[in-house]
Amino acid sequence: MSDPKGTENNLPAARIHSRAAGTFWILLPVLLILLVASVILGVGIGAVPIPAERVTRILVSHILPNAIPVDWTPTDDQIVWVFRLPRVLLAIIVGAALAVSGTTLQAMVRNPLADPFLFGISSGASLAAVMVITLGSAAVGGLSLSAAAFIGALLTTIAVFMLAQKNGRVVPMRLVLSGVALSFVLSSATSFLEMRAAAMDGGNGALAVLNWLAGSLGGARWEHLGLPTLVLIATTATLMVQSRMLNTLLLGEESAISLGINIQQFRLQLFFITSLLVGTVVAISGSIGFVGLLVPHIVRMFVGSDHRRVLPLVALGGGVFMVLVDLVGRTILAPVELPVGMVTSALGGPFFIWLMSRDRKPGADHG
Repeated sequence: MSDPKGTENNLPAARIHSRAAGTFWILLPVLLILLVASVILGVGIGAVPIPAERVTRILVSHILPNAIPVDWTPTDDQIVWVFRLPRVLLAIIVGAALAVSGTTLQAMVRNPLADPFLFGISSGASLAAVMVITLGSAAVGGLSLSAAAFIGALLTTIAVFMLAQKNGRVVPMRLVLSGVALSFVLSSATSFLEMRAAAMDGGNGALAVLNWLAGSLGGARWEHLGLPTLVLIATTATLMVQSRMLNTLLLGEESAISLGINIQQFRLQLFFITSLLVGTVVAISGSIGFVGLLVPHIVRMFVGSDHRRVLPLVALGGGVFMVLVDLVGRTILAPVELPVGMVTSALGGPFFIWLMSRDRKPGADHG
């Protein structure tokens, strides 16, 4: 005979799960529609405005040749397809990659404040990339910009994790402090390289480094999209397959081990995935902060912490968020263009302070 009391106690959890699943199936198509709308909006708005209907027709004509008659100028076609669309697509890729990497970090260390920017991972990737820009690839063993950024991100991730351990366990506060401390050290080294570049060539190299470090999508070209797209698809698919293992990490190390998960091996794999994502996008867009903090938190407010639902939504949400942020940066002070990293920091800083203040409330301790 079943225990009525036990059944009653299970009802709230079942209802929460059912509600979260229902919300997921509502948000998924909504975010897909928002993503398409943000692409049309991002491509249409600029120094030369192009109506949404014309943008849509131009995009369709390239995807389905000869499907519709051409009634626009070659200039409009070039603006949409050559100049603006690659930038918007890069924004989607960068936003999705940073949001997915932030979600992965938060599960890996069971800390809601985990973010590639706050933990110094972006700083490690940036330092390695700036070494290539200012000193040449020979300074990093002949590595390309993307490879150097990946190695820098990976080494920083491992260093932060090792510094955060105490008696074999990760301490959340040590994790945050280690990331901030390493970020300062790496940023100072990057500043040194920037000053060196200023002294060497009259400031041209320093200006290039400064613009790159502020985070920008302005140099996007079609040839830049292939590698980050492949990396994003491969890593996100891998994480989706392992979403149940990510869920288990949220229960604690003891629970994960009791279920047969090799914690150290799994964390090393997550280190690699996070570093690959961050290094790849930083090499193209520069350092962009707080996306991996903002988007996962907003998504979890609606669908809970199950990564089977969270991962696809943060990827879509990160893409929409970055397109809109880039649009704000391009238009708010036009014709002056604000670096996208500046806009995300302006949004993410207050959000981080709010999270910290919420963490101080009784019962909100995460570690």
